Amino acid sequence: MKLQTDVQTMSEKQSFFQKVFGSGKKGEKEPTPQEAIQRLREIEEMLMKKSDFLEKKVDSELATAKKHGTKNKRVALQALKRKKRYEKQLQQIDGTLSTIEFQRECLENASTNTEVLKAMGSAAKALKKAHNNMDVDKVHDLMDDVAEQQEIANEISDAISNPVGFDQDMDEDELMAEIYEFEQEEMVEKYIDVGPLTDNLPTVPSAEPAASRKVANTEKDDELKELEMWAS
Repeated sequence: MKLQTDVQTMSEKQSFFQKVFGSGKKGEKEPTPQEAIQRLREIEEMLMKKSDFLEKKVDSELATAKKHGTKNKRVALQALKRKKRYEKQLQQIDGTLSTIEFQRECLENASTNTEVLKAMGSAAKALKKAHNNMDVDKVHDLMDDVAEQQEIANEISDAISNPVGFDQDMDEDELMAEIYEFEQEEMVEKYIDVGPLTDNLPTVPSAEPAASRKVANTEKDDELKELEMWAS
C-alpha cells in the first residue's frame, strides 16, 4: 500500500514539473531561464496559497473532531481522517516548495553566471577590436622614436643654454698667472712706501731713570749706616 502511494506521489510530481517546464517533446520551444524562474515563482505563490488553505482546513477538522468527540464518534472519526489527508497534502506541498525553491535558486545563479559570461565575452570582443588596429612592433617603434626625439630635444636645450663664441679663446691659467703678478707688484709697492727705519725707532732718554736713581740712593744710605755702626 505504501509503495503504491509513493509511486503515485512521484507520478504526481513528474506531471507537475511537466506542466511547469513542458513535456520536452521535439518541436516545442524551451523556456528561457528568466521565463522558468518567473514560472517557478508563480507556482510557489500558488502552492503557498494552497498551503494556507489546507492549514485552515486542518484547524477546522480538528475543531469538528473535538466538538463531536464524545457526542458523535463517527463524525469525529471522519473529521480526523480528513484532517490526516490535509496534513499529508501539506507535507507534500512543503516538499514541493523546497524542491522548487532549490531549482529556482539554481536557475537564478545560472542566469547570473550566464549574464556575467556574456558581459565578459562582450568585453573581450571589444578589447580585441580595440587592439585590431594596433601592432605591438609598431608601438615599440613609436616609443623608440619618442625616446629619440626626446633625447634630441635635450641636446638642443643644452646647446642653446651654453654660450657660443664667448671666452672660448681665453686660457684661464694665463689669466690666473697675470692676477698673481698683480698681487706681487702690490706687495712690492707696500714695502717701498714704508720709509727709513730710524724714523720709526724710539729716542734714547738722556737723563737717568728715576727708578735707577732711587736704587742708587738706597745703596748709599745703607753704606753710611754700616760706617756709623763700625765707628761707634
